[in-house]
Amino acid sequence: YLEESGGGLVQAGGSLRLSCAASGRTYSTGWFRQAPGKERDFVAAITWSGDSTLYADSVKGRFTISRGNAENTVYLEMNGLKPEDTAVYYCAAECQDYKLGQGCDYWGQGTQVTVSS
Repeated sequence: YLEESGGGLVQAGGSLRLSCAASGRTYSTGWFRQAPGKERDFVAAITWSGDSTLYADSVKGRFTISRGNAENTVYLEMNGLKPEDTAVYYCAAECQDYKLGQGCDYWGQGTQVTVSS
């Protein structure tokens, strides 16, 4: 299973760090988000080894995905947050296509991120 944590309320321009802890082995992992009334969007992904990352254009330069020393934990460091970043953030693992969010073997329950203006 996957378990997210670290969401919360922050002012625009602020920062948050989300964590995704996986049970069992290390997986390729991605972050997605879904705002109210909108479709779920890809945010970032990292390979199981941590040697390659992928970002949505909307978060490049502001968000960083990384693996912790305990390699079954993946972090999403979010800086320069904007009100439009407000969403429920989900982590997912072992996806066949991260940009489309398809074919994912595991999903977390989500954590709310709210950015006030």
